[in-house]
Amino acid sequence: MARINKQLQREISLLLEQRVKNDVARNAIVTGVECARDLEFARVYFTTLDSAARESVLTELQNIKGALRSMLGQILKLRHIPALEFVIDRSLDYGEHIDGLLHKLGLDAVKSGTGAGREQDENEDDEGCELEAVHFLGRRRRHFHARQ
Repeated sequence: MARINKQLQREISLLLEQRVKNDVARNAIVTGVECARDLEFARVYFTTLDSAARESVLTELQNIKGALRSMLGQILKLRHIPALEFVIDRSLDYGEHIDGLLHKLGLDAVKSGTGAGREQDENEDDEGCELEAVHFLGRRRRHFHARQ
């Protein structure tokens, strides 16, 4: 299944880049594909460089999903080409949010603290928070890369 997901992701990306004439749909960056075991449907995750344009890109992708499926049928050697369902991938936004929080924690730890004992206690607390956030972010990135 992982091989099929990667192949679908690669082919959909190439089709959007080279053969689709819809300029709005071409702005989609395919970040992952999750195909059902029976190949009935495939959930295609995408993002765009401009976060404000994601909804319009989603609408345009929904409009051309039948044409994409027929183009995939010509390219892929699969018994059954799955129906495509496009989903906005919000994991990158979430990762950026977590990175911002980690950066903010790092800046706050440097600015605060006037006494030596108080500064040490705050640094220990900040290190614990940072370690938890880094651990969480690491799990999130592994999940994101596993989907790719």
